[in-house]
Amino acid sequence: MGRWVAIVLVIIGASSYGVLSSFIKMAYGQGFTDGQITPAQMTMGTLLVWLVVLCHRRSWVNPLTGPWIKLSLIGIFGLALTTAFYNMALEALDASLSIILLFQFTWMTIAMDCWRQRKLPSRRECIAILFILLGTLLGVNVWEMNLEQLSYTGVLFGLLSALTYSGFLFFTGQVQSTLPPLMNSAMMLTAALPVMFIVYPPTVFFQESGRVLLLWGLLLGFLGQALPTVSFNMGIPRIGSTLAAMLGSIELPVAIIAAFLIIGEPVNGIQWLGMGFILGGILISENKT
Repeated sequence: MGRWVAIVLVIIGASSYGVLSSFIKMAYGQGFTDGQITPAQMTMGTLLVWLVVLCHRRSWVNPLTGPWIKLSLIGIFGLALTTAFYNMALEALDASLSIILLFQFTWMTIAMDCWRQRKLPSRRECIAILFILLGTLLGVNVWEMNLEQLSYTGVLFGLLSALTYSGFLFFTGQVQSTLPPLMNSAMMLTAALPVMFIVYPPTVFFQESGRVLLLWGLLLGFLGQALPTVSFNMGIPRIGSTLAAMLGSIELPVAIIAAFLIIGEPVNGIQWLGMGFILGGILISENKT
C-alpha cells in the first residue's frame, strides 16, 4: 500500500466519525438514550465487519496466530470506551463542545508518540498543532457558547473520550500484526462487545422500539465502528500515529458541514475560517520541506 493511499484511508475514517455526531444527535432527538444507542452502534458495527470478513476470502485466517491480546485491549480501551464516553458527552453537552473536548486527542496522541521516541515535537509539528487547535476553537465558535449551564460530568466524559481515542490511534500504529487489516478490526470490535454489554445490557434490543434501534445501530455502527476501524487499521501502521492524529482533525470540518446539511445547524464565517486553519494544519503536518 502506498503512503498516499494510507493517508486517504485515515482521512476517510476520520470523516466518518465527523458525520457520525449529527446522526447520533438525530437518534437522541427521536427519544433514544446513550444506553440504547451505544450497544446498538457497537453490536451492528461488529456484525458488519465480520460480514465483510466472511466475504473477503483473504481474511480467512486464524486470529489467534496474531497479537490477539494486544488487539483485544485496543478494542476494549480504544474503541468501546471512546464510543461510550463520547456518546455520554454528546448526551450531556452541545455537539460543538463535545467535539472541542474530543479534539484534545491531537496533542495527546503526539505527546504519546514523543514520549515513545524520547524526543520533542518538531517545529513543523508544533505549528501544525497550533493551526489545528486554533481552527478547532474557531470552527465550533467557542466565543458564543453558553458555559453557565455547563455539565462538568459531560466535560469529564469528553476529555476521557479524547484520551481513549488518542490511545487507539497510538497503539494501532504500534502493534505489529501479520493478520489482514479486516481481521485486526474484527478482533478489536469483538473484544469490545462483552465489556460494552456489561455496562449496557443488550436487553435494549428486546424493547418495543428494538427494530428501529437496530436500524439506527446499523447506520451508526457503519459510520462509527466498521468504516473507521478498518480504514485506521489499514492506514495508521503505514503513516504512524502522529500524522494520523493530524489527519484525524479533518473530523471537525466534516462534522460542521454534516451538521449544516443533515440537521440544519448554521455555519458562519468564523467557522469557515476555523475549517481553513484545520486544513492548513493538516497540509503543514504533511509538508516535509
